[in-house]
Amino acid sequence: MSGRPCRFFIEFTATGNTAVNTIEVRLQAIRFEAEGIQSFEFTTPDERELPAFSAGAHVDIHLGDGLVRSYSLCNPSHERHRYVVAVNKDLRSRGGSRQMHERLRVGSKVLLDAPRNNFALDEAAEHTILVAGGIGITPLLSMIDRLEALGRSWELFYCARSRRTAAFRSTLEKLAGARPDRLHFNFDQEPGGALLDLKAVVANAPAMAHLYCCGPVAMLTSFEEATSGVPREQVHVEYFSAKEAPAVVGGFTLQLARSGMTVAVEPGKTMLGALLAAGIKVPWSCKEGVCGACETMVLEGTPDHRDQVLSTSERALNDRVMVCCSGSKSETLVLDL
Repeated sequence: MSGRPCRFFIEFTATGNTAVNTIEVRLQAIRFEAEGIQSFEFTTPDERELPAFSAGAHVDIHLGDGLVRSYSLCNPSHERHRYVVAVNKDLRSRGGSRQMHERLRVGSKVLLDAPRNNFALDEAAEHTILVAGGIGITPLLSMIDRLEALGRSWELFYCARSRRTAAFRSTLEKLAGARPDRLHFNFDQEPGGALLDLKAVVANAPAMAHLYCCGPVAMLTSFEEATSGVPREQVHVEYFSAKEAPAVVGGFTLQLARSGMTVAVEPGKTMLGALLAAGIKVPWSCKEGVCGACETMVLEGTPDHRDQVLSTSERALNDRVMVCCSGSKSETLVLDL
């Protein structure tokens, strides 16, 4: 590895603002991790260093024909020579996991956006409890590696249908080392299996513990209910899919402060749809409010927040909005575009 920073392709919005740092990478390896799950290792074609990332971060991968999908980085966060993501081949896929599994081959070149982190690890926590559901183990794997490097106390509850569908088991066992009691595997579809009792997990947690959960919406909803009495700064969740339907009521106006343009958001349209139709190029990826790619600063007005990125306190500030899914409670919303 040369140690030189990798080359970026800089995309610009219609107003001339820098939008996204996009990196060309090559698929170096594909590995079988569990039934239906493969990991994909990306490096730069010229072996230059990749941008640094922190545990819990994700990248947006451009899969062609305008398809962009977000995947959590699961390799150790100190690594600069590669990015590793793991993807479950979802039968209900909107195209992303199917393309990753069926079209990408070792040697394929793709573009991805520089890492972002909406699920950051609190490295100062006295104790960390992590709860994973299925492919939700991916960001938590990087977190555990980081906690081990820092010598921090941690515990993992990993839920999967069966042992066959649980990825990275051997890696987790190595990380646990001489403390295998820190790993709790829950296989609900094996004989005698049952859903994890999240209320019991939370009830038994030390008072100052930070709790993290990543998995399907049903698990995250149960986790948020179970942690309702825990201080909000100690509870961390990451959604892979939308919890709320996007706001499409419309009937309001967007004023773009930098360009001076006015864009009407008609009923049945999202803000993102209206902006793109007006020729305004804004970064976006998931269209579900879970990745944070389309976060836009709000200068005036009150958004109707529908995302899973902003915390309750951040929503209350009304100074930013995810335009892919959120709407407006005011007749006019002034955006920093």
